Amino acid sequence: MLKINNLTYRIQGRPLFEDASLVLPDGAKAGFVGKNGTGKTTLFHLIQGHIGADSGSTEVNKKARIGAVAQEAPAGEETVLEVVLAADKERSALLAEAETATDPHRIGEIHMRLADIDAHSAEARASSILKGLGFEHDRQNAPTRELSGGWRMRVALAAVLFSQPDLLLLDEPTNYLDLEGTLWLEKYLATYPYTVFLISHDRDLLNKAVNAIVHLEHRKLTYYKGNYDTFEETRRMQMELNNKQREKTLEQIAHLQKFVDRFKAKATKAKQAQARVKMIEKLRPPEAMFDEHAAPFQFQQPKVELPTPMITLDKVSTGYGDKVILRNVTQRIDPDARIALIGVNGNGKSTFAKLLAGDIPVIDGNLKINKKLEIAHFAQHQMDKLKPEQTPLEHVAALMPLDNETKRRSRLAQMGLTTSRMDTKAKNLSGGERARLLMGLITFSGPSMMILDEPTNHLDIDSRDALVYALNDYQGAVLIISHDRHLIEATCDTLWIAENGTIRELDEDLDSYQRNITSSKDTKSSGGAANGGDRKQSRQEAAARRAELAPLKKKIADAENKMKRLRTEIDKIEAQLADPKVYDGPPDRLIALGKDKARFSTDLEALEETWLEFSAELEEAERA
Repeated sequence: MLKINNLTYRIQGRPLFEDASLVLPDGAKAGFVGKNGTGKTTLFHLIQGHIGADSGSTEVNKKARIGAVAQEAPAGEETVLEVVLAADKERSALLAEAETATDPHRIGEIHMRLADIDAHSAEARASSILKGLGFEHDRQNAPTRELSGGWRMRVALAAVLFSQPDLLLLDEPTNYLDLEGTLWLEKYLATYPYTVFLISHDRDLLNKAVNAIVHLEHRKLTYYKGNYDTFEETRRMQMELNNKQREKTLEQIAHLQKFVDRFKAKATKAKQAQARVKMIEKLRPPEAMFDEHAAPFQFQQPKVELPTPMITLDKVSTGYGDKVILRNVTQRIDPDARIALIGVNGNGKSTFAKLLAGDIPVIDGNLKINKKLEIAHFAQHQMDKLKPEQTPLEHVAALMPLDNETKRRSRLAQMGLTTSRMDTKAKNLSGGERARLLMGLITFSGPSMMILDEPTNHLDIDSRDALVYALNDYQGAVLIISHDRHLIEATCDTLWIAENGTIRELDEDLDSYQRNITSSKDTKSSGGAANGGDRKQSRQEAAARRAELAPLKKKIADAENKMKRLRTEIDKIEAQLADPKVYDGPPDRLIALGKDKARFSTDLEALEETWLEFSAELEEAERA
């Protein structure tokens, strides 16, 4: 599907790729990982032809369609559903032509093609994708201009998924999703019938939705089979073997060098010494392999010990102006609390964070916060508080006016910023570097509580691990809003959920909650159809269900077609082998026929196993 040959590309003289090569097989689902700023998004631009390489090439099958999330999210009068349906260019063009075509032969061709591309179920398929990404029926029929930026990006994601390109390029698609949307996308990508190339730092997504990992490191691309955990284990073993071989070679060189040093001046040993010099020249130890670990986070510990509880909410209501978002919230937060707040986007998670941080008022009820409590609030909109023309050093200087530059740089190093980035303007920092700077600034004075709203969106996997370590070392209270399951499970021991206009404690673990999401949706769908007697809705839900199973059915059909072709080839070979004349001819011909039959038979057996697996999976899905 995708071939990258000896690719070299530089930005302002800095090489991102040097003679990098990669072959991405047709149908692969590959996660693309590497440090922030190493060039992952740039490679996507090179693949799409938005920019040109300095040397080398990127090749995609000529007939293949490449799809990526649009940079400009839709924001017009078209409804959400209309925008997604319009993403299938061929269907839209055929429907438009059908309105004006007069030639009966052409009209027949149009309708045959519409049937081939399953155009009749397009609305149900689009609706199913939108529902999976959090759009209920009423919102699907609303104009896109009414949506926030994050929800518009979901529309753009739904559009590219609906168009089903042969090569699907996704760059951090979960950044705009909640936990429920992430779980749906994970399942969707795992059954996507074509090739997927996915930039992500979500461990769970990379473990459950892909079957290969492409690693960008030292300006090279390396392909690994398996999910992210398999990649980590394989890479660790490779590093151990490589470094052991390096040590062994270096020991051999040192042993030979001792002989040379000892006997090079003796005439009787001169030839032997010279021979060992040549042996040393031929021995080339492999370069040492090591992990480029992310710089650690280090948060200032709370400077004030507070009594329990430090926050109480009694039937609190809050919102924006006259619009109430949350009602009847009754909770408490203790100094050692570790809370993960989950729930569908739009149900008030960020609103609750703003309430605790003092950004919005209490409309009704009683909120008590200890007067000595200092809260550090991290959210995406908080990034705007950074001054784009100032460097990190200038940001810190404002908080450390009496300290010298050495101490200021030391504090920046604790935030994980390198020396060169300390003097870089904030507007030129990467998203991960800005996130580090902001976290360091808001925790500068040692707050007793941290509220982190999607803190990992701009962090690579190693930086996320570093954040986990820092949060576990931090002795204050923590409230996290995140779709990153690894972060939640590694740092939190209490789950709260935002739903039905309030915040309540969830009396189950995250695994149970995830398992219940799909089943609860199915129950609601079936109950609504039965009780309401709405036949149209029932038909739409059935069509959506068929659309969900369509990728799996396509895999089964493709396997059946390939098996049919292989059986035909085997029949042809057996017919030739049954002809006595073939045995009178050149023996090479007979040997070649035997080899072809064995190869086709092996391929057929493998396909039959695959077909059985897919069929069993379909039966299980239809029973669910």
